[in-house]
Amino acid sequence: MKVAETVTFGGSGLDRAAEIRGDTEALRAARASGNADIVVMWRGKPLLCGEGQNKLARLPADHPVLAELTEAPLLLGRENGRLTFVDDLSAWEPEVLDTAALDSFLDPTEQRHPALPEDHAFVELRGCMTRLDARDAELAATARAILGWHRSHRFCAVCGQESALAMAGWQRTCPSCGAHHFPRTDPVVIMLITHGNNVLMGRSPGWPEGMYSLLAGFVEPGETIEAAVRREVFEEAGIKVGDVGYLASQPWAFPSSLMIGCSGVALSEQITIDPSEIEDARWFSREEMVEAFAGQHPLLKPARKGAIAHFLLLNWLADRLD
Repeated sequence: MKVAETVTFGGSGLDRAAEIRGDTEALRAARASGNADIVVMWRGKPLLCGEGQNKLARLPADHPVLAELTEAPLLLGRENGRLTFVDDLSAWEPEVLDTAALDSFLDPTEQRHPALPEDHAFVELRGCMTRLDARDAELAATARAILGWHRSHRFCAVCGQESALAMAGWQRTCPSCGAHHFPRTDPVVIMLITHGNNVLMGRSPGWPEGMYSLLAGFVEPGETIEAAVRREVFEEAGIKVGDVGYLASQPWAFPSSLMIGCSGVALSEQITIDPSEIEDARWFSREEMVEAFAGQHPLLKPARKGAIAHFLLLNWLADRLD
């Protein structure tokens, strides 16, 4: 698929500077000399700036808002000869905080720190991802994923002792047993399953009315991507799939998945859903999908912009899957 890397969070070509992750002195010197920029996250939200919060903010390493942080920032990569790090400001408590919104699927609230300019705000990444350019989107997704991994993997999976951050954030090492742990990414297949002019869509319980998406599921240990596609579609919709092909991938930092977009040809149209897996599944024609994208379908809502499902469906409609 020629346009594969134009998917949201993909294609920026970030230099991750992996060769200096273990050089703590060089990393410290870059921050001390002013040759570094700091991306800031607050409880999974990136700090944005600019008109309409359409840019990822980058602060100098000596900015006052970072002064009270005790851990060294994590290295994200290198841009134009300057290193880019991420710091976590999650310990800061805003004076007014809607805790219910923080736990919602798409948090509409924004938080502004008093030590930052008025146009700087922490914004839910799902809501701003399509406003960011490719580089800012990749940095924000990487920052969210790596910080989330450190929060959920503080303790050694071998002996249970608390592990320590290492390699500029790209490793945790257990001081007790010496085990090394690395950030995890969970592979998920998401499938554009077609039968003639129709595409298969499903919905999970609790989704907003009219929201359908492509079927998806985690790849199991010992399983190929192709086998995962066929298994998931049969488990959820009772449909056998023949030929399977790869289309595109998308890092999805909610919390730590790699969405692997695939095409698949259904061998039948008869749907038998597993209610423990999904609430509904049905075929939609190409014409119906055009209506949905235009917001004119009586049942089906438009696919969510920024998600790989929207990307795959849009390119299917445009005959750009080759």
